[in-house]
Amino acid sequence: MSEVKKVPQRSEVAPELTWNLGLIFATDQDFEDAFKKVNIEAEKFKGYQGTLCDGPAALLAAVKALLDVYRLSEKVYVYASMKNDQDTTNSKYQGMFSRVQALMASIEGELAWFDPELMSLGKEKVQEYLQQEPELKEYSHLFEDTLRFAEHTLSAPEEKLLASMGDIFAVPENIFSVLDDADLKFADVIDQNGDRTELTDSTYSQLIQSTDREIRKQAFTKLYEVYHQFLRTFGKTLGSHVHIQNYDAKVRHYGSARQAALNANNIPETVYDNLVQTVHRHLDLLQRYVGLRKRVLKLTDLSMYDLYTPLTGKPELTYTFEEGKKIALKALSVLGSDYVGQVQNAFEKRYIDVIPNKGKRGGAYSGGGYDTPPYILLNWNDDLDSLYTLVHEMGHSMHSQLTKQHQPFQYGDYSIFVAEIASTTNENLLTAYLLEHEADPAVRAYVLNYYLDGFKGTVYRQTQFAEFEQWLHETDAKGESLTADEMSTKYLDLNRQYYGKEVGSTPQIADEWARIPHFYYDFYVYQYSTGFAAATTLANNILDDQPEDTAAYLHYLQSGSSDYPINIMKQAGVNMTKVDYLENAFTVFEKRLEELKQLLK
Repeated sequence: MSEVKKVPQRSEVAPELTWNLGLIFATDQDFEDAFKKVNIEAEKFKGYQGTLCDGPAALLAAVKALLDVYRLSEKVYVYASMKNDQDTTNSKYQGMFSRVQALMASIEGELAWFDPELMSLGKEKVQEYLQQEPELKEYSHLFEDTLRFAEHTLSAPEEKLLASMGDIFAVPENIFSVLDDADLKFADVIDQNGDRTELTDSTYSQLIQSTDREIRKQAFTKLYEVYHQFLRTFGKTLGSHVHIQNYDAKVRHYGSARQAALNANNIPETVYDNLVQTVHRHLDLLQRYVGLRKRVLKLTDLSMYDLYTPLTGKPELTYTFEEGKKIALKALSVLGSDYVGQVQNAFEKRYIDVIPNKGKRGGAYSGGGYDTPPYILLNWNDDLDSLYTLVHEMGHSMHSQLTKQHQPFQYGDYSIFVAEIASTTNENLLTAYLLEHEADPAVRAYVLNYYLDGFKGTVYRQTQFAEFEQWLHETDAKGESLTADEMSTKYLDLNRQYYGKEVGSTPQIADEWARIPHFYYDFYVYQYSTGFAAATTLANNILDDQPEDTAAYLHYLQSGSSDYPINIMKQAGVNMTKVDYLENAFTVFEKRLEELKQLLK
């Protein structure tokens, strides 16, 4: 039997496959100097308290000082969090990140007086200031967005108290992160050659796609055996987080935690409800797809671990990172030379952390700040999923880059609601590129299968998560206990409702909620589903080769938070308060499902 395939230590990874965080701070000492400066500037900001009523010049000085503190603290936070993510077992950077989290909570307390004091001026007074001081107009949408929270904002001392407790409120998520990323140890999986593969979060995603059913079953079973051992800990952690969110919503006079979360981006709750209702109307398509999977794989009993392996067997469709970069550039070329040039820049300047290493945070993300590069964390596995992940995260990074280039700091970020649209539009463009350039029926079938799996995992699965998350909060809000057993029972019921009778008994899936970090992100997951559906419409518009449609899309990428997300998307060509964009997405899903069925015949 061969030697176990080990994940490398961080020090063993080639520098060109790591991100260059030295572009943020050249040394850790530079970080420490900036860390101290944040404290100093936050302390100075106290001097502006009580001055906003002194006139427009006082408001202008205060808002500039406020944004200066946020801007520097953002840079400090990005450096520490990414240093920690690249190796969560490194105690030095664990400590650095913990200090920054405490700092952020502390300065939030120091800055918390600004919003209540601005609200105390009232809309009329703020409008009067805007007329008297032209420079204040650069902040008009920022003020408008702040003032709409008046009824949900407490007094300055109360806001300071809540803000200073931010690190305490973050405890459940932090416990989950350490437990999930650093402490859980899984048994090795033996592949078809007799080789032992170390089971980690990143290798699991590869093993569950194996064409060998025994390997899939091993990976699935061994993963959930470990999660089940700690199920009550995960249950208590998640339940505590939900309770904190409900508490925060209640003291801020919201009707629910969901209302509070969606109001942060001024999103009507009907968007959430429309999603769930429309998905339920199309559960038959999901069940038709898993039924096709069952027949093609010739299984008498389809299990949850059979839902990720390619239906056609795995063709020779692997990609090194270098190959992936070339395909990404070609697929995204429809967005124009400027966009592609900026993608090339990200490749050349080491903005990307590429391969897995011991202790590295699992999954992938795009991160950074206004004064940092738009970094990407990957866990590259030489497969099609890695290629899609690259273009997905590059969508986020280019959204960030174009926003920073066209917006001032106060609008230099964008809401979560629109974030997933940029990334998923890139995925749709990649699918179209691969289908256009692949004549081999086996490869076409594989890409169609991949698209359908992506739709299943993004639209259907994330909506299932959204339903579960809403149940968690509603259950806690009613004063009912949230035990691990109750969570697993509810999750299993939802899973059966979504996948129907085609999927047989796989009891371990009841515990899947325990390994989903997004349940700590407060009604985040529904936006994956809405984003994927909106991206379908936008990608089709771009591929129709109408210059005005591409220009409208690029304008959305450049808009940042200069308007409300719903308005930005309307300008881009998608009205997300209606269900049309959702129905369009299901139409494409059904069309590609039928195309795959014909190819497989």
